Amino acid sequence: MAAAGTGIVELVLKVTPRFESQRVHHSHVPDILNPRHRSLIRGNVLVWGSLVVAVLISGFPHTRASALQIFPTLMAFAGTADTVRCIRKRWSFYHAGVLLCIYMDLMAVSVILFLLIYPYVYFLASSS
Repeated sequence: MAAAGTGIVELVLKVTPRFESQRVHHSHVPDILNPRHRSLIRGNVLVWGSLVVAVLISGFPHTRASALQIFPTLMAFAGTADTVRCIRKRWSFYHAGVLLCIYMDLMAVSVILFLLIYPYVYFLASSS
């Protein structure tokens, strides 16, 4: 005997309800690569990776002006925004750890901005 509310066609053909048939089936991508999911690791990797790239592009300690420094700067801002997304409303030790990661991101962004701006400030860069 069929359950109440189910038709014979649904039982025989196993027709899925309308909302299940319209559901989008995503491929199995790890959450760390999906920008719709919060990921503290992704934010930290973006910031640290952009810091390494900025140091390599600038040729530190002999810094030189390069317009390519914009890309690591934007990557660092994106990583910091991703880290800020991970913060929770209620305080916990996780919340404190995310705050420490945000402070680390801000320090890395300041170093990247220094490497971006320093070669263009001639009165500081010139050796007398």
